[in-house]
Amino acid sequence: MAEPARADEPLLKTPLHGEHVALGARMVPFAGYDMPVQYPTGILTEHNWTREHAGLFDVSHMGQAFLVAEDKSHETVAKAFEALIPADVLNLKPNQQRYSQLLADDGGILDDLMVTRVGAPGHEGWLYLVVNASMKDADYAHIQARLPAGVTLNRKDNLALMALQGPSAAAVMAEKAPEAAELAFMMSADVQIDGIWCHISRSGYTGEDGYEISCHDKDSAALWRSLLAHPEVKPIGLGARDSLRLEAGLCLYGHDIDTTTSPIEAGLIWSIQKRRREEGGFPGAERVQREIKDGAGRVRVGLKPEGRAPAREGSVIVTPDGREVGVVTSGGFGPTVNGPVAMGYVARDVSAIGTDVHLMVRGKPIPAKIAAMPFAPHRYKR
Repeated sequence: MAEPARADEPLLKTPLHGEHVALGARMVPFAGYDMPVQYPTGILTEHNWTREHAGLFDVSHMGQAFLVAEDKSHETVAKAFEALIPADVLNLKPNQQRYSQLLADDGGILDDLMVTRVGAPGHEGWLYLVVNASMKDADYAHIQARLPAGVTLNRKDNLALMALQGPSAAAVMAEKAPEAAELAFMMSADVQIDGIWCHISRSGYTGEDGYEISCHDKDSAALWRSLLAHPEVKPIGLGARDSLRLEAGLCLYGHDIDTTTSPIEAGLIWSIQKRRREEGGFPGAERVQREIKDGAGRVRVGLKPEGRAPAREGSVIVTPDGREVGVVTSGGFGPTVNGPVAMGYVARDVSAIGTDVHLMVRGKPIPAKIAAMPFAPHRYKR
């Protein structure tokens, strides 16, 4: 999970950096930030705690911003953003959230993101965006350069973001803000927790039920401590965040998706609503529509290696007779699965579930099968 920082740039710190250090976290460089990879109990314990109780993650390194239409029209801001992403933004309900991708002109993925139609009174014509930490400056520049007159991008670097994930998350949040328990999956609300303004959404990156919680950075330490005071909640680092999302079959930008992959190759057709599939009108629409109609030449698949040895990113995927057909993009040990799991891209003709392949690990072929994802069942609030 660690990504090397550029030598000429000091590591940034989230507003919760001091909290992690005080809790004994092992800090590593990630996306230009000094981030906790694990706490003293270790990644395995943190992973299992999140699956069984509730884990609290600092994701304040992510980028938060608003798109604002001067005429306060949702239609204006939605159409402006639909020119950049393939999701249906126009038909978002107030407080509804969607997952989508910023696409290049050739249909490659510049980043993936979450977009929410703001429902707070007086904020008609606002969209709330959450983008990846490693890409946020490039994303903001890309969006800004392509906005029409009358629509403005406002980045919010004074906001913190944390995620409370796991089967106990709803009960914990209900004690703090009763309306949280009533939220449906991918819906959001503005609430008060201990007198602190928070924007919460019922979403996350673990496959579990849970919430992402935005607040002002000056309030973040108090909110973090308040949530950790609950006996069901423990802090979770980047290591378990990665193993949880891998078991959930969720993409990590720069690994499982990037400018060389399209949403169709990546198995993200579900994030492109019917109207947009038919009408197009977004970058790379010609490629996306062609791949929907004819199929992509390669596809993202789950992989279950035999034995206990994990296959890491970059491992070449070959057929049993030695034909090279793809590459692993994420891999590791799945604690919930109690074995190694991976995902990667393979040629379409070997992508059927149950197909035998070999993963080349340190020059040795490891037998594996193409497997259905997620590896651990999603438990979102439906």
